[in-house]
Amino acid sequence: MGLNLNDKKAVVAEVSAQIAEAQTIVLAEYRGIQVGDMTQLRAAARENGVYMRVLKNTLARRAVEGTAFADEMTGPLVYSISKDAVAAAKVVQDFAKRNDSLVIRGGSYAGKMLDKAGVAALASIPSREVLLSQLMGVMLAPVS
Repeated sequence: MGLNLNDKKAVVAEVSAQIAEAQTIVLAEYRGIQVGDMTQLRAAARENGVYMRVLKNTLARRAVEGTAFADEMTGPLVYSISKDAVAAAKVVQDFAKRNDSLVIRGGSYAGKMLDKAGVAALASIPSREVLLSQLMGVMLAPVS
């Protein structure tokens, strides 16, 4: 059974709110992924604070109207959205390494479009916590 108009509006509003707060958005095609693998991907996303959703592309287009994403939205896509700069890219990239069925299409970081290589480069950056600990290690080195 499909969604009625009010449900569709609620979904668009929810996704628009997530996108408004997001630093990173990653689009990946999930064609051919088994249900168990998709469940593992969703669990990894939840652990890392990533909002992950499979949407109809028409609803997603309405949520991102006025951006360059409309051209990228074809085929069965999973949308990964995170407030953390690298979390969405890391979750999707790590899963794509283990599962060839997940194909990264592109993404966005701070409003700039990324291709597949850009998402991979973003995923290779250490997390905020790791960068802060490295900075503190450098700052404490002269003291010790």
